[in-house]
Amino acid sequence: MGANYCMSCGAPLAPRDVDGTMRHACTAEGCSFVHWGNYSIGVGALVLREGKVLLVRRAQEPGKGYWTNPGGYIEQLEMIHDTIVREVKEETGVEASVRGIVALRDLPRNIHNVYVAFAMDYIGGEPVPDGVEVDAAGFYSMEELETMNVAGFTRWLIDVALKSGGDGLIEDREPVVKLDGHGLFRL
Repeated sequence: MGANYCMSCGAPLAPRDVDGTMRHACTAEGCSFVHWGNYSIGVGALVLREGKVLLVRRAQEPGKGYWTNPGGYIEQLEMIHDTIVREVKEETGVEASVRGIVALRDLPRNIHNVYVAFAMDYIGGEPVPDGVEVDAAGFYSMEELETMNVAGFTRWLIDVALKSGGDGLIEDREPVVKLDGHGLFRL
């Protein structure tokens, strides 16, 4: 389903060439709104404690019954690294802090999804499922994962995190130029 009406003024949208690509744009005089597409940004946590990885079992679709790393979607006015801290806490009760970004997934489809995977440091708390999005949570060894119904993408993320050899992209807390409102990460 695409956008049919302008999000700025409510007028109908119509196809228009915008820099060589057909886009839905506002038809109202003086309104410059262009619908650039449908996108979502997901985040995932890779939290290790004593050689075990934090996993949750999905209680809802997509992925109901599969074990995955905790995660979710960013909110409109939330910094992406704050999102993953919140999601881990909401789904498992575990407190963790961001160490760095270790992987990205690009999945173009009807709603283009970008997924950012964070390596996180365990701070405290014991895994307790939220009972809504997840029905089980815990720290599991690599041997235990072999007998669990772990989602393929989660298996890939765990492999990336364990073999990365570094922290990936880390937050630049003292950039050479202060850019208010920006979440900046660097190697």
